[in-house]
Amino acid sequence: MANHPTRNQPLQQSKNPDLTVLRTDMDGFWIMDLHGHLLEANERYCRMSGYTTAELLAMAIADLDACETAEEIAVRIRAVVSRDETRFETRHRRKDGSVYDIEVSARYLPVEDGRIVVYLRDITGRKQAEEALRNSLKTSDDIVNAIPAGFFIYQFVEPDRLLLVSGNPAAERLSGIRCADWQGREFNEIWPAAKELGITESYLQVMRTGETFETEDIYYQDDKVSGAFRIRAFELPGKKLAVAFENITERRKAEEALRQSEALTTAILDNLPVGIAVNSVDPAVTFEYMNDNFPGCYRTTREKLADPDSFWSAVYEDPDFREKIKKRVLEDCASGDPRRMYWPNVPITRTGKATTYITARNIPVPDKQLMISMVWDVTEYIRAEEAKEKLQEQLTQAQKMESVGRLAGGVAHDFNNMLGVILGHAELALERIDPADPLHDDLLQIQLAARRSGDLTRQLLAFARKQTVLPKVLDLNSAVEGMLKMLQRLIGEDIDLLWRPGRETGSVKMDPAQLNQILANLCVNARDAIKDVGTVTIETDKASFDEQYCADHPDCVPGENYVLLAMSDNGCGMEKETIDKAFEPFFTTKEVGQGTGLGLSTVYGIVRQNNGFIDVDSEPGQGTTFRVYLPRRADGAGTAGSKKPEKQMARGNETVLLVEDEPALLAMGSRMLERQGYRVLAAATPAEAVLMAEKLPAGEVHLLLTDVVMPEMNGRDLAATLASIHPGLKCLFMSGYTANVIAHHGVLDEGVHFIQKPFSAKDLAVEIRETLDSTAGDGPSAP
Repeated sequence: MANHPTRNQPLQQSKNPDLTVLRTDMDGFWIMDLHGHLLEANERYCRMSGYTTAELLAMAIADLDACETAEEIAVRIRAVVSRDETRFETRHRRKDGSVYDIEVSARYLPVEDGRIVVYLRDITGRKQAEEALRNSLKTSDDIVNAIPAGFFIYQFVEPDRLLLVSGNPAAERLSGIRCADWQGREFNEIWPAAKELGITESYLQVMRTGETFETEDIYYQDDKVSGAFRIRAFELPGKKLAVAFENITERRKAEEALRQSEALTTAILDNLPVGIAVNSVDPAVTFEYMNDNFPGCYRTTREKLADPDSFWSAVYEDPDFREKIKKRVLEDCASGDPRRMYWPNVPITRTGKATTYITARNIPVPDKQLMISMVWDVTEYIRAEEAKEKLQEQLTQAQKMESVGRLAGGVAHDFNNMLGVILGHAELALERIDPADPLHDDLLQIQLAARRSGDLTRQLLAFARKQTVLPKVLDLNSAVEGMLKMLQRLIGEDIDLLWRPGRETGSVKMDPAQLNQILANLCVNARDAIKDVGTVTIETDKASFDEQYCADHPDCVPGENYVLLAMSDNGCGMEKETIDKAFEPFFTTKEVGQGTGLGLSTVYGIVRQNNGFIDVDSEPGQGTTFRVYLPRRADGAGTAGSKKPEKQMARGNETVLLVEDEPALLAMGSRMLERQGYRVLAAATPAEAVLMAEKLPAGEVHLLLTDVVMPEMNGRDLAATLASIHPGLKCLFMSGYTANVIAHHGVLDEGVHFIQKPFSAKDLAVEIRETLDSTAGDGPSAP
């Protein structure tokens, strides 16, 4: 070998600190020049090769490598220099002539004249292990080929390709394909339906995450292979995917047949009108079986009955009765006598008084105390008389309400006439007396009392749902804001009232008093749901509904046609059973004497009367939200939301025909009108009014002021009769109770002018002037 300039200066003498690392004993290492001559070798490699350090430094790589020639080694060296680092496996020859396997890692150091650092690791043991593993795999292949389950192996090629490598005979038999024909083909090409079923992505996910995938699904291949298969896919070394599968079609059929049989038996037992259970008693009650009706007979759930510790408390709430029946059951079970166990009419108290009819028998089973029970819920039968009595009470209540309504109509008609007389005379007297006179205050008190009495009468009519509705276009936000102070007083200081108005919510057309009723009743309901402190939230907004929603709500029209008025509380909430009955008349969750059960039903009636609908969302402990949807007005013309200027009492000189069957009110009304400058024709009956009108030239009577409810003829018919005599006759109706003469379902007919009794002289003057100045058509025609 040729000498090299650096060989006289061994690198062991170098003070380069990096060589300390290179001289570690973990692996063999060299330092060599670019011609393949060794400049440095550690003790580890000396032991591996059997040479001393001095012997190695006198050698070249070609003297040690047993596989490559000097020319091939030169190519290696150039590759190391060009790539800076390279790794490969080769075989070296020891001093004794034996050959062993070496893993070489070489790195180029760009110093003067160049150097290459080489790490050498003896991998003979690893190679032997791999050979043993290959021999073992041959044996494993024999095992895999012998098992009845199918087994495919795919090669994973990034990013998303799976190529078939091999498969055992069972796989070919179950799948109907020959692996030799499809070897190297892509998975999706072999199984076109797999991608659509998501199987391909699942297999790729196995290769990305290393997690095993299992499923049971149905596969088809060219309409030849079909059936149910259980599949398990997992990763193998070398980026391979193993897929094991078996045909479970027959098992599925057997399971389905068993399920159908069990389903039939279960359906029969579950649809029997009796609860059936088999349980062991020793001493706790453990259920081996129960049908669907059994828990319901005890007003509890299957889960509570399944817990042996809670069975008795779940079934029997009364502790004394619980111990009594428990003792009886244990004694009867311990006796082993199947004829002894029979307990008719056993009461339970879970959700109110309930009664069950029970028959039970011991079942002779070795080493176990089993009992079969049949339970009939006879609560409804025993409650039949109670229900009949309750229905009778409800009927009586309904009849009472009807009677109150009729009484309210009669009382309102007569009582309001009297109040009108009292108010009229008090008003006239106040005009003639000096405010400094002590009688002035007495007259004011009389006037105030009369007005309050009129309010009470209107409340009575509202309670009986006989009040007349006067719809107006209302700005919803303004109307609600006007009620906030009153609502806060209604719910009390301990409850916060939050107001969240929507933007451009819009207007509705309804009676303001009805809107106030909705707000008040919902607020009272929310207040009662909150035990101590809490929050009530009122919200408004626009609401729109699509065709799907309207299909489930026939009263709803698609589009943005509604306004939303929502009221929420954070109170106790309601169960579904309570929600289902919330709007029923007379239904209440309050204690006897604490509620009438009319609040929510009144809200429901008002909403429906105004062509709206109402929804409720509630859960126990989560509070309640009522959402009222009312038809939305497209424009705000005529919107009532702020206070209108107070109308001034105006005079006139027209002729007014006054018809009133109450003499005192007839006289009072005449005086009121005459004081305002009108010419008054007073008639005590409709017949008298017709005679008066017939004697006068057509058009000489300008206004008919008539009571609605009178003997002989009602006010509307009278107006229609007089309109034929005096065309263009205007009409103003007055009443404390309109019935359905000038209103339908409580809503005044279009164009009808009406004044509610009792009224003051000022109220009458304003309404008279408005009616005479109106541009509406003639008086209402006969219905």
